[in-house]
Amino acid sequence: MSQLARLAETLDLITFDCYGTLIDWEQGIRGCMTELGAPANLLRTLVDAYVRTEAAVEQQPYRPYREIQAMTLELLARDFVLPLNHDRRHVLSEHLPSWRPFADTNAALARLAKRFRLGILSNIDRDLLSATRRHFSVEFDLVVTAEDVQSYKPAHPHFLRMIQQVSDRGRVLHVAQSLYHDGVPAGELGLHYVWINRYHGKSSKGVSMLAEFADLESFAGALEV
Repeated sequence: MSQLARLAETLDLITFDCYGTLIDWEQGIRGCMTELGAPANLLRTLVDAYVRTEAAVEQQPYRPYREIQAMTLELLARDFVLPLNHDRRHVLSEHLPSWRPFADTNAALARLAKRFRLGILSNIDRDLLSATRRHFSVEFDLVVTAEDVQSYKPAHPHFLRMIQQVSDRGRVLHVAQSLYHDGVPAGELGLHYVWINRYHGKSSKGVSMLAEFADLESFAGALEV
């Protein structure tokens, strides 16, 4: 029996990162960049640069995620010479509520909700996540946002807030796409972690995980065995 199968026998709560794991965050970024006039052959480079730049901005003193996105976009517009008028600096957060779940997200969440409590730990503002939650077919028992803890993952406050609300962290499983934002801090805090490798990335020896899956559908299936 695998470690994941053994854990499933006592598991109580499964927490997820939202954007990039449940929501197709990359497609949303691509759509906004296209709207701003970025050429198609530059989109991959822009998305990769966005990930790096946003992570750096989040290391600065806390500010709302709307401002994080706006500042990140301004830096990219400067570095890649993209047209960005000041009144369009919030285009990402304006579009974010329309970003859709991955095709397998809702079916997988519905399967998991029959057996486990579900939660979200997300680098987001409360109202933006509230708008996103309309796209999900299940309710979440626990939600922690960056606004709640005034901090951004991979810092620990999201996870510590969650741990305060559970009786046994050993009965919690965190599931996420980002090794940097989620895998590393989960390991540092002794939490069980499963990697949803949606973008076919390379694993890191510094990240401890119970299992790796290409999508949520296969993950949900593994817990039903």
